[in-house]
Amino acid sequence: MEPTSTAHPAPDMEVVYKRPDTLLDTRMHYCPGCGHGVVHRVLMEVVQELDIQQETIGVAPVGCSVFAYNYLDIDMQEAAHGRASAVATAIKRIHPSKYVFSYQGDGDLAAIGTAETIHTCNRGENILFLFINNGIYGMTGGQMAPTTLLGMKSTTSPTGRTVETSGYPLKIADLVAMLPGVVYVSRHSVHTPNAVRQLKKAMIRSFQYQKEGRGTCFLEVVSNCPSNWKMTPVESNAWLEEHMFPLYPPGEIKAPK
Repeated sequence: MEPTSTAHPAPDMEVVYKRPDTLLDTRMHYCPGCGHGVVHRVLMEVVQELDIQQETIGVAPVGCSVFAYNYLDIDMQEAAHGRASAVATAIKRIHPSKYVFSYQGDGDLAAIGTAETIHTCNRGENILFLFINNGIYGMTGGQMAPTTLLGMKSTTSPTGRTVETSGYPLKIADLVAMLPGVVYVSRHSVHTPNAVRQLKKAMIRSFQYQKEGRGTCFLEVVSNCPSNWKMTPVESNAWLEEHMFPLYPPGEIKAPK
């Protein structure tokens, strides 16, 4: 005799979140706990909500960001290490009506790409920089980056970064904010829901400024790197707040009046 089921049908549930259609349905390669995937999701949510999927072009160089074209369902162009903003400049000048952004890590944007970054900003190119700062070279083996904190250990600073040998950490967002061609600079994180919401608002604002032809927008995302920091994701988020935020505090650095 078949048992009689007493289970009640599940009530209709409100959908509070679903993957944006602009984010490809494929498994990401990022390490567990990495912030890159969250930034990808937020960016594609913004593209979908603004209905600019067919009008958006991204540029991804070497590093952890190099495979962004596997996940973002928009036109993407790969660039040589550090040269993303130069490539983005060319694309924007050829297609001025498009929304153009570069997606770069700290080793890429603030080390090998310092010249391209500074001069792109100084010219006020009408593009958006998305800058992921985890204080270390991620993909290439955990070497010290320009943004590495004093005392922070890496494969090339095993006893911790010192001023005597490596100088001070480079606050690149504060540096480009001084340039007149830059209209908007803001620093964020993605380790809490509220932080994610703030980043999303800044992305929407940046694309709006680009539509208006205001100049360069620069969004820094202070993120974690559990693998190279040798921490669990939870530990790395706590370390982020305790050690990264004092030097790289979230908030607006420059905005139009």
